[in-house]
Amino acid sequence: MTGTVITGMSVAAPIGLGTEGFWRSVVAGRAGIDALDRFDASGYPARFAGQIRDFDAAEHLSGRLLPQTDVSTRYALAVAEWALADAEVGPDTLPDYDMGVVVSSAQGGFDFTHREFHKLWSQGPEYVSVYESFAWFYAVNTGQISIRHKMRGPSAALVAEQAGGLDAIGHARRTVRLGTKLVLGGGVDSAFDPWGWAAQLAGGRVSTVADPARAYLPFDRDASGHVPGEGGALLVIEDADSARERGARRVYGSVAGYASTFDPKPGSDRPAGLRRAAELALADAGLAASDIDVVFADGAGIADLDRVEAEALRDLFGAYGVPVTAPKSLTGRMAAGGGPVDLVAALLSMRDGLVPHTAHTRHVPEDYGLDLVLDEPRVAQVRSALVLARGRRGFNSAVVLTHPDF
Repeated sequence: MTGTVITGMSVAAPIGLGTEGFWRSVVAGRAGIDALDRFDASGYPARFAGQIRDFDAAEHLSGRLLPQTDVSTRYALAVAEWALADAEVGPDTLPDYDMGVVVSSAQGGFDFTHREFHKLWSQGPEYVSVYESFAWFYAVNTGQISIRHKMRGPSAALVAEQAGGLDAIGHARRTVRLGTKLVLGGGVDSAFDPWGWAAQLAGGRVSTVADPARAYLPFDRDASGHVPGEGGALLVIEDADSARERGARRVYGSVAGYASTFDPKPGSDRPAGLRRAAELALADAGLAASDIDVVFADGAGIADLDRVEAEALRDLFGAYGVPVTAPKSLTGRMAAGGGPVDLVAALLSMRDGLVPHTAHTRHVPEDYGLDLVLDEPRVAQVRSALVLARGRRGFNSAVVLTHPDF
């Protein structure tokens, strides 16, 4: 195999910590959406979220790190350690400047900042943590991972809401192609404090349906918004020759193609940019639409946005031309973490020959022309996958993955 390969990965999601625990829940259709209980949310119009329940930060981080990290950074540090261990990469595997970090965040350290601002307003500035100077920042996950694992090569932080995690993978791939041997890339987010929750509700896309099993229904005729989730995934991306030379024990697949586009301004007669992102990613991979075995869709859960995505897929693949899935219906939309989690699911689909289903969705409008995988996973040979993500304000990103033997 040549090119840019994935040699390790891991996940923190509402349905599981670690790759295999997450995947077992996906295959079983085990949902992680329930009542938000990080604070009293009874007065808010939306009260369901995909929360990570079984993560004890003290088990994964030192006592020195706990006071200086937001919950999202704690997830990111734990997932980074798991992904690097999966790839059997340590500080001495490669020279420190041959390893970089690219992590996307759309929300920053909301919980940490809200807590420190409360101190500022109620007690005074002398009570505000000195760590507030960086713990809130979108780049802090990249920085903390880089410091902890001595990965001093080219690194970056990207912000593009739900699309940002795929952009991070695309940027990591570009960095490897430019000569860095290994880059840890992906996205992680969490914003389930009162401030973060209010900010998410303000966007007008969060479902207010009172049944957690019906609140987030990608591509369903009853779709009425999404449920926010937290967590994300990080993947170890390497130059194939370098991975072979160091004796990497496993290759999950290749990042064969990537592209991003931006939608025209509202009211424009120009089309949305999602289809163009998919076409460019396929061209970058040197593949035709007919070569793709499954699409992991963005699945906004809002009728007009679902229709735009359905039309893009129908135009590109033909009506019912490719299996489509949106397993994020089990976790909620995890902002920058959502796309990388879908990449992990796609790679495991290739490994196990199994396309996960879109839980809870029942009635797909016929004019969508989608072969949406419903009710249960579908056995299928998966050698290539297209993963899509859209961020608010017009971001579109697409990644093409291929099987190690493709």
